[in-house]
Amino acid sequence: MTFSWISAYWPLLLTGAWQTLALLVISVTFGFVIAIGLAFAQISGGPVSRSLARGYCTFFRGTPLLIQLWLLYYGVGSLLPMIPGIRQSLLWPILREGFFFAALSFTLNYAAYEAEVLRGALLAVPKGELEAGRAFGMRPLTLTRRIWLPRAIRIALPTIGGEIVMQLKATPLAFTVTVMDLYAVATKVRQDTLLVYEPLIVVTAFYLIITAIIARAFRFLEAQVPLRR
Repeated sequence: MTFSWISAYWPLLLTGAWQTLALLVISVTFGFVIAIGLAFAQISGGPVSRSLARGYCTFFRGTPLLIQLWLLYYGVGSLLPMIPGIRQSLLWPILREGFFFAALSFTLNYAAYEAEVLRGALLAVPKGELEAGRAFGMRPLTLTRRIWLPRAIRIALPTIGGEIVMQLKATPLAFTVTVMDLYAVATKVRQDTLLVYEPLIVVTAFYLIITAIIARAFRFLEAQVPLRR
């Protein structure tokens, strides 16, 4: 095996690693915010919002991420240029890139899975803690912000960490919509040099390192905030 090619491709490898991490951070950050709304909609929302939230989660959890990505990129993406003025707008440089559709599809998909995790965690918060907050005169929003949601997130921390790792492993799908992520770089190296295993080994090492960092970070968080106090 030879890894001398790294000296020629390291700028491209760094760009691919950056693209991969950017997709992960964007989808996890915005997906988590959406998931909070979906979780509360299913628990304490009205009949309409509850049905819409459940339908959203069912659709995105029940269909392959690759299909969702292609529907957005090849479906919605092909229709955007037909909208009058869209090509002349400031958003066009973003909307025409595969990265936008990859980030959007990953975000929507992650939100659906994380919403179910948070829904279960919210229901697992002891009723006594919520009743104690109400007894102190907390309003619903204050109770949610200070007790219910933080407690639920702590309960769900191990699962959230696992979901982030799963999201990381889904990022190579962005390669199918022209995003130059790390896997796409490995494919280019293979095509240029005819090396098969070495680029994949580099990609594997990268994913293992990021996974180890995520796992260690969440173990640290779990140790800092005990489940029961």
